[in-house]
Amino acid sequence: MKYIYMVLLMFSTTLFATEAQKFSEMFSKAKASGNLKYYYIQTDKEKVNSPNTSAHANAIGGELSYETARFNGFNSKVTFLTTNGMFVNQNIAKVDPSVIGRDNGYYYGNNARAKDSFSILGEAYLSYAHKGLDLSYGRKILKTPLMNAKRVRLLPSSFEGGFVDYNINKHSKVGFAYIGKFKQRTSNRFVNVIQHALGANTKAITGSNRGTVYYGYANYKSKNLKAKIYNYYANNFMNSLYLDTSFSQNLSGVKLAYSGQFISQKSIGNAQTNLQKAGSATGGKSISSNALALKVKAKVGESAFSLAYSKVFKNGSKHDSLVLPWDGTPLFTNMITSNNLFLSNYGRALGSGGIYMGGSQGVKLGFKQGFDFTGFKGFSTNFTYLNTKNSRFLHDQNDYNVVLGYKTKKAFSLLLKGIWVTNNNSSTAAGVVSTLKRLTQYRIIANYKF
Repeated sequence: MKYIYMVLLMFSTTLFATEAQKFSEMFSKAKASGNLKYYYIQTDKEKVNSPNTSAHANAIGGELSYETARFNGFNSKVTFLTTNGMFVNQNIAKVDPSVIGRDNGYYYGNNARAKDSFSILGEAYLSYAHKGLDLSYGRKILKTPLMNAKRVRLLPSSFEGGFVDYNINKHSKVGFAYIGKFKQRTSNRFVNVIQHALGANTKAITGSNRGTVYYGYANYKSKNLKAKIYNYYANNFMNSLYLDTSFSQNLSGVKLAYSGQFISQKSIGNAQTNLQKAGSATGGKSISSNALALKVKAKVGESAFSLAYSKVFKNGSKHDSLVLPWDGTPLFTNMITSNNLFLSNYGRALGSGGIYMGGSQGVKLGFKQGFDFTGFKGFSTNFTYLNTKNSRFLHDQNDYNVVLGYKTKKAFSLLLKGIWVTNNNSSTAAGVVSTLKRLTQYRIIANYKF
């Protein structure tokens, strides 16, 4: 990657040399931005056949970005990321590492590394734009359905590769990217994107220790209609198709939105052959997973109501759970503590949990209320409930989330979150299901943007 940076820099310097005064404005008009975040989390687990556990963590950190102004189509951006544990318990069993170095613990095979504080250059890319076309290369924080920043803890995840985006008109946009490396949000390393997903099983499944993900997309957005399609091709691993669409209307002062979603995943190439072998990570099953979801939302003033339904179709002869290694948790029925949230940790891609497991059917209810109309500006509450049924579960899984929020107009926000889950189900790559009787979690998140 460094050689491409050097070539682009040399090329851009040649262009800029004849207009040195304007070149200087790239930096004089550059923008710095970022955030400072404090995060407290406590997680209590009531287990069925083993001792209960309680873990917590405090961390402070955030992001600092510097983006140059554009000149002759060129600009660049860097973003520094840092997370620093505070008063971390020396006993790792009593630490919730999801706001510090959890992924390091998996990568190094050493639980003590999950307590790591770290700093890293999460974004560093060069970009060229001309008449709707944008070309960029380097490290980027992305927001796509299956490859996502997932800003639910202290830091986002990040990706390294090349990106092409083209605005056809004000409504339509298409693009293509190749991704070579992935940095999970609790990690201080960029690791090969396929190796990160499969860990020690990478070569046995794909035939190589390395690989690349290519994705293409098309988005359409008008006043009342939105639609997107993404296709992710992970060579010798799997192909993932994602589609969603939504239609909105204003009916007698009520803003209504109706949405639909479909996901289909298949193992391809060497993985299709190797996963079907006896003794494979999936117990001899190739990947074939399909999911459908629907959602309706109604908003009146500061009140919003939502109802969502999802179904991951069951196929007992296949690995039928959704495979989400790169921080995508896309279902409309996803909750704050998604069971697939930590399957983006190193080597855990083929596991699954809750609403994302093959055969799971979920119904989610949501209600959000703002209080500006009372004179208490910036305050809000958000209540969500999810019921998940699956014939593989001993009992239905029930998730309850409550969020109390406050934010100023510009910079500061405070969130108090309570999460309660009964019969929290998960499965291994081979499909062995385990149940956590109860999970209780509390979070305090203070964030200042600048």
